[in-house]
Amino acid sequence: MKLAHLMALPLALLTVAPALAHHSFSAEFDGKKPVRLVGKISKIEWTNPHSYFYLEVAGRDGKTATWACESGGPGALSRRGWKKGDVKIGDTLIVDGYLAKDGAHLIDARRLKLPDGRQIYGGTPGDGGPGDNANG
Repeated sequence: MKLAHLMALPLALLTVAPALAHHSFSAEFDGKKPVRLVGKISKIEWTNPHSYFYLEVAGRDGKTATWACESGGPGALSRRGWKKGDVKIGDTLIVDGYLAKDGAHLIDARRLKLPDGRQIYGGTPGDGGPGDNANG
């Protein structure tokens, strides 16, 4: 009987892991700390439930830092007009978002200006953050 319980544990953990990946805005980000980043894309992760892109941003001290920008999943971004091929490594983006509460180089990307000038809402629908667009 105990062996059966131990075998069921990994399956239970697999069903919980995806739920932990999705979070509300206020769990990780500070709505009172807006930020604008301008930088070159160094990496793109089109993943669910959040896509991430990484920007190389020059600081006031002249040093470059890598910032992770969290946005909606690929489907939500696509419905808003941002397709996978619209940006590539080395392109410059302007991103308006909110800083992570823990001080990490991570922001919630709420508005993105693509290299062609289009502006896209980058938030995750229903996350409760500023400008939340629950309908995607």
